[in-house]
Amino acid sequence: MKILITGGAGFIGSNLCHYHLNKGDYVHIVDNLLTGSKNNIKSFLNNKSFRFDQADIRNFNFLKLPRYDVVYHLASPASPIQYKKYPIDTLLTNSLGTHQVLEFFKTSQSKTLVISSTSEVYGDPLVHPQREDYFGNVNCVGPRACYDEGKRFAETLVINYFKKYGLNVRIARIFNTYGPKMEKDDGRVVSNFIIQALTKNPLTIYGNGQQTRSFCYVDDMINGLYLLAMTKNIAGEIINIGNPDERKITDLAEQILKITRSQSKITYLKIDQDDPKKRKPDISKARAILHWQPKINLNEGLEKTVNYFKERFL
Repeated sequence: MKILITGGAGFIGSNLCHYHLNKGDYVHIVDNLLTGSKNNIKSFLNNKSFRFDQADIRNFNFLKLPRYDVVYHLASPASPIQYKKYPIDTLLTNSLGTHQVLEFFKTSQSKTLVISSTSEVYGDPLVHPQREDYFGNVNCVGPRACYDEGKRFAETLVINYFKKYGLNVRIARIFNTYGPKMEKDDGRVVSNFIIQALTKNPLTIYGNGQQTRSFCYVDDMINGLYLLAMTKNIAGEIINIGNPDERKITDLAEQILKITRSQSKITYLKIDQDDPKKRKPDISKARAILHWQPKINLNEGLEKTVNYFKERFL
């Protein structure tokens, strides 16, 4: 198969590259490296089945590209530290960039488009766990809005292209994901805690640590995205992909301290505005439609991630 991945040098994108290359597919990625890393794809660069264009999808000339079997649209800053640093880029990538991808997909008559949305479209949810039919509780002018509203706009644009042109599009609402190829300074809670524990620095928790998240190991996430692309007759579907194993942030910190055998202390800082208090996906649709559910438990996934961080950064 021929695969196109926008944002393919990012955390999830580069893992998806590896997955498809291992299947013998041709993989072409477009990434401006704003938040992605060339280190994530350096092992692919000499592969004849791999192509990398360093470019911004907002002004990239997609018209020169061929027809693809699957287009994965993953381009966007995705962690709070990233999208707060690049708020306008985040908004424009998810609006103008998504429009560019949709126009290319339509004119090239490529087969399937998977767009990565996010659990952040639910905001600080008033419904728990979060189902795909929940509209969310989002502050449209808050510090997280550039990402929340960027993705909400992208979903609206994709669905309207689906309704008007009948395109074979699918939307993945991705919940917290972790694993190899994360950056040490990306601001995600798992990478923060692991680096802090390994370097004997205090683990910083924002707020009282009673807020919850549900963590999906990246291999499970990649398998979910692949099944979303491959499953027939689901155009227009919006599906949560994540692990419903809900954990308190304090419990995550203690678990990482145990795995790393670190003597680091835990410190508490002021919580960010609009930080969600609870986050847990209802994956009933993923189970029913994709026959997918995560297989790797949190302890196993964290051990793999800790080993990756030790090998790459220490």
